[in-house]
Amino acid sequence: MPLIQEYTGMIVDVVEERIFPGKLKVSDGKIVSVSQMEAAQVQSQYILPGLVDAHVHIESSMLTPVEFARVAVTHGTIATVSDPHEIGNVLGKDGINYMIQNGNRVPFKFYFGAPSCVPATPFETSGAEINADDIEELMSRDEIKYLAEMMNFPGVLNQDKLVMDKLRAAQKHGKPIDGHAPGLQDESAAQYAKAGISTDHECFTEQEALDKLNAGIKVQIREGSAARNFDALIPLLKDHPDNIMFCSDDKHPDELMLGHINNLVKKSIEKGYDLITALKPCTINPKKHYNLENGLLQENDPADFIIIDNPEQFNVLQTFINGEQVAENNITLLESQPTKRPNKFVASRVQKEDIEVEAKEGKLQVIDVREGQLVTESLLVEPKIENGKVVSDTEHDILKIVVLNRYKASKPAVGFIHNMGLKKGAMVSTVAHDSHNIMVVGVTDDDILNAIEKISELQGGIGFINKGESHILPLPIAGIISDQDGRTVAKKYREIDNLVKQNGSLLSAPYMTLSFMGLLVIPSLKLSDQGLFDGDQFKFIDLFRIY
Repeated sequence: MPLIQEYTGMIVDVVEERIFPGKLKVSDGKIVSVSQMEAAQVQSQYILPGLVDAHVHIESSMLTPVEFARVAVTHGTIATVSDPHEIGNVLGKDGINYMIQNGNRVPFKFYFGAPSCVPATPFETSGAEINADDIEELMSRDEIKYLAEMMNFPGVLNQDKLVMDKLRAAQKHGKPIDGHAPGLQDESAAQYAKAGISTDHECFTEQEALDKLNAGIKVQIREGSAARNFDALIPLLKDHPDNIMFCSDDKHPDELMLGHINNLVKKSIEKGYDLITALKPCTINPKKHYNLENGLLQENDPADFIIIDNPEQFNVLQTFINGEQVAENNITLLESQPTKRPNKFVASRVQKEDIEVEAKEGKLQVIDVREGQLVTESLLVEPKIENGKVVSDTEHDILKIVVLNRYKASKPAVGFIHNMGLKKGAMVSTVAHDSHNIMVVGVTDDDILNAIEKISELQGGIGFINKGESHILPLPIAGIISDQDGRTVAKKYREIDNLVKQNGSLLSAPYMTLSFMGLLVIPSLKLSDQGLFDGDQFKFIDLFRIY
């Protein structure tokens, strides 16, 4: 007869929307029974369904799925709705298969989607393409739960054939379609929803989110390392508790060590929401929407639950997945696993003349960074000129930014950026959405060239280089993921992040911010390996603008 484990405390039932003193009986990975007891008979603790991140790119943590899980379970997360879009842009379907196979090595519940936009646009160079036939094949697989964010929302609105073929493949297999449409409102939002789009995590104003909710799109409130929309959108939970989900989207390793979806639940309670309402967006709502297998403390459910001290402190004491304890008191009980290192990295050597910018007539069109946002503005400035060349201007915080194709030999694209804040050195990264080419922001050309050389030798990583001194976190898996454990990666990342801040950056997450400066589908001004791109006009523009 299978062993039966018993747990007592205040049972939080999000299905029946009630909290009561009770006992869970667990056997063979499932909940055998849930019974009510006298309050005096139960332990002074709360038993909750395990938490679900409704939209995340695991790769942005720079960790393998195994290592991500080892950290996430300490915060009460038992499942993620994961879009392998980043590794898909590097390795295509092979990258997706790597994520699935690696994730299967732990009991954590990874629910992967099929990336819908690889490459995200034709205006950048990625390492792979996932076409409509690939989407059809992926949608037919049981482990693929949904069509991941359709970033090409102009293609949806204009009924582009390739886009519509991908949407039809998901609909044919009865699987939901995630959206990605920053700023889309009114009739355009309704048209987007009519095409089958069912979620959006890119809302940054309450009115935009309301327009999408009214169109039938569920809103995912995002609190990541760069984009933080919780405070702006959480008022929607009051009137739309069944159509809101919580997500992190992109979470860098140092912040993941500190917390995950548990932080959003706690913040919701601090905003005055009751525990049941605060849990719906990360338990029952994603389960229903994506048809997930996570348990909700019901009889015969998988025994996926967490035990916390109380809702106010929300300290996660224990985490269970399928009845197996996977974390206790912020210590993971999951073991590290060896991993393969698939990658694709070819980059040409860059000379100084390749990144020099000849001064021309007109003002310089500069990417203007916004703290805590993925959107940027376009800034017109007088260029700083030395010996007929435009150079970085630290006095006005205008720095050179370079993007180099890492999949084939080519010349780099060069632009300028405001608000990165560096006074010395160069920051470099191959975590550069969405194609993950080499991206560098630097004060001097020498530091920029050195950064490109160092990161190319390692075939991927993030780093800070200053006058020949280099600090680099290698990312040998697809150039975007480490093969080290989460604590080691977080420590090295924090060291480099601190160096950038010590050398002038005032951004809360400078590397996460840098990683989105090539994301062309989010306005307004970005830089791909092919040139300076205006996301509002959806076309390349000149570096100089003449009045």
